[in-house]
Amino acid sequence: EVQLQASGGGLVQPGGSLRLSCAASGFTFDDYVIGWFRQAPGKGREGVSCIIGSDGSTYYADSVKGRFTISSDNAKNTVYLQMNSLKPEDTAVYYCAAEEMGLSWYNRCRAGVLEVWGQGTQVTVSS
Repeated sequence: EVQLQASGGGLVQPGGSLRLSCAASGFTFDDYVIGWFRQAPGKGREGVSCIIGSDGSTYYADSVKGRFTISSDNAKNTVYLQMNSLKPEDTAVYYCAAEEMGLSWYNRCRAGVLEVWGQGTQVTVSS
């Protein structure tokens, strides 16, 4: 059974940093795309960033490019999202999700429609 466990959220001041972790089990990392998504109150789900386990190819939303970095430790089956220069508009519940790698992975990440989801972790950026 594919399972995902997100952690690392919290309260941070604008300009600060957080690192989210997504611990995965039940599948082979190399065969999957794993990503981070967020949903703010009253807004739709947004694809933040994704990474392909086999070759490290990535997707980033325009809103986070240059500030967020996704990485994976395949030996630990864990994906990280390093978030720097955080802004109040980054406030949301962040989820990690995964699915078997396919040709449409980039568009599916952008649309936020990967198949298997973990629970969310709250990120609040406020002074």
